Amino acid sequence: MRYALLGDIHGNTEALSVVLAAIRESQVDKIVCLGDVVGYGAEPVACLTMIRDLNCDVIAGNHDWAAVGKLSIDCFNAYAKAAAIWTREQLDEEQKAWLADLPLTLVYDHCAVAHGTFHQPEAFNYIQTVFDAQQSFEALKGMNARLGFLGHSHVPVGFFDTDPITYTLDPEMPVDQDLAMIVNAGSVGQPRDENNKASFALFDSDANQVNIVRLDYDIDAAAAKIRAVGLPEILAARLYQGK
Repeated sequence: MRYALLGDIHGNTEALSVVLAAIRESQVDKIVCLGDVVGYGAEPVACLTMIRDLNCDVIAGNHDWAAVGKLSIDCFNAYAKAAAIWTREQLDEEQKAWLADLPLTLVYDHCAVAHGTFHQPEAFNYIQTVFDAQQSFEALKGMNARLGFLGHSHVPVGFFDTDPITYTLDPEMPVDQDLAMIVNAGSVGQPRDENNKASFALFDSDANQVNIVRLDYDIDAAAAKIRAVGLPEILAARLYQGK
């Protein structure tokens, strides 16, 4: 079975359009959105519509819930807070209700998904240490899964449940059926690994292979839209920097 896993779209229709075109060409069996459809970018409603039109599975991201008041924005930095408030004003009540009802995790035959971590998905924390990774590997085991996909950090990376835990930044990741693995699919609309290309993951369960796909998109257009609606300039500038 072929899966496409994409997340952290963040209101960027230019990036999302390019990614969805590539996914269609890849002839996948299932599309899963790893959360944060909205936030930061200038077109939250358009991105939400594009994702919903796919009839794909979607889990909640912190910016999705922040935009509907289900998650406090007190811990957000000033730019993220401004974007969350602005995004909230763009959504109608039906769209807010849809975002508020999104689940935190999903489990499939071949993998599980969450936005930030598997061990505390409601906290929207990051895997930043070996201890964080170990906790998520333990939670993944409790979900009867050996492969997990995340978003949230905007950095594509694979973690392996070795002793000690190891990781790879290689875009091609073989899946060992005897070794648990957590893959961050990166970000469609706001990459942060100093590579400004849109990022998503393809997983082939028959070939036991995960590939991180990077694609160019029209950054100028996405940045111009951010400036046009009056969102903070840094949200436009960082698209070019990939961080």
